[in-house]
Amino acid sequence: MSSDDIDDTSAPLIEHLAELRTRLIYALAAFVAAMVACFTVWNPIFNVLTHPICSALAERGQECGLYLIKLQEGFFVAIQISLVGGFALAFPFIAFQLWRFVAPGLYRSEKRAFLPFLLASPFMFILGGAFAYFIITPLAFDFFLGFQQVGSLGAEGGGASETAGITFHGSVQEYLSLTIKFILAFGLCFQLPVLLTLMGKAELVSAAGLSSVRKYAVVGILVLAAIVTPPDVITQVILFTVVYGLYEISILLVRRGEKVREKELRAQGLWFDDDEEEDGAAVQDGEGRT
Repeated sequence: MSSDDIDDTSAPLIEHLAELRTRLIYALAAFVAAMVACFTVWNPIFNVLTHPICSALAERGQECGLYLIKLQEGFFVAIQISLVGGFALAFPFIAFQLWRFVAPGLYRSEKRAFLPFLLASPFMFILGGAFAYFIITPLAFDFFLGFQQVGSLGAEGGGASETAGITFHGSVQEYLSLTIKFILAFGLCFQLPVLLTLMGKAELVSAAGLSSVRKYAVVGILVLAAIVTPPDVITQVILFTVVYGLYEISILLVRRGEKVREKELRAQGLWFDDDEEEDGAAVQDGEGRT
């Protein structure tokens, strides 16, 4: 191994800790700055997040309105939006600081292998969040609002109600928490191909191993769908189909990585098939007996 294959960073432990502190300070400063920026525009962000519920109410001819149940609820809603929005806004810079910390300890080949996963992770998270926002939340809110009912008066019109009306009067904080939960859950679920492909690159999992536990993966995905989605069969089926599809895509990506690695090792003369290894072991065993 030449001296060019690895960066010249054999610093003692104290210097690594100092570098880590510097990166954490930069990341924290970026997060605080992004959080303050989001706090100044929390109303437009809130309007975007309430678009699904407003559209569902408009289809039913209802006015879109959420209520502050507690006096301080509006302030905490602004803080919650600022925290989530600030982290999302600062995440590229935070990831860059993480990369700056770990990159000096990696070989150039490892950097080239790891960098695509670092770029793919935020892209897949955004894709999962968008899927939740544009597809899952409208279906979920349509399901929940389906339990409303219009009250009716008595036949004589005396003012007595025969059936009680059930109308949605939502809490701002409860709605926001539910919407963010959907977005975060689907964003994390869409990390599955990135995670499994990276583990395959590190030879922690194999395509054959992932295929052999496919039935357990199906059960796990069904449980996940039941937890992160409302008790709506349509939404649960959509989530199961998407996540299971991502699992199958992960197997294909891991298998492709294995073929690339096999091709490279064959070119270097370092790859041995199982039959060749068994023949070599048998020859060595025969030589040992003679």
